[in-house]
Amino acid sequence: MSRSRSLKLVPFTFGIVLSVMPLFGHHGTGASYDQKKWVKLDGTVTEFLWRNPHSSLYLQGKDDAGKTVNYSIEMFSPGQMVKQGYTRNIFKVGDHVVIEVHPSFTNPGVGECLGCKILVNGKEPGNPVASGNAAQ
Repeated sequence: MSRSRSLKLVPFTFGIVLSVMPLFGHHGTGASYDQKKWVKLDGTVTEFLWRNPHSSLYLQGKDDAGKTVNYSIEMFSPGQMVKQGYTRNIFKVGDHVVIEVHPSFTNPGVGECLGCKILVNGKEPGNPVASGNAAQ
């Protein structure tokens, strides 16, 4: 292959590499959340966002001192949640939720629930992945 033809392939190859890089752009929850620790949250749903790349659950609860706390919980994508038996209607504003999450390293009001057990109004919805840590 001639040198000029090889040089023409460089931009093409670079374009291919750039187009597939987003496929490898997944962020790990281990960098943001303490995967060795579980924290039980108990609160009332204020909002639930069924969206990609992760659904988000927002609760209002009380801390140990009785002070009102707003919690933000990162959950699976809608596609993964459907595979576990959940629907976009799993949480409604006003529902009482008990959930164990991996806490954020930087913010005590933020957690991650990827496959943890959840109780909504005292019942376990869907068919969640068994994590060995039941929220009770």
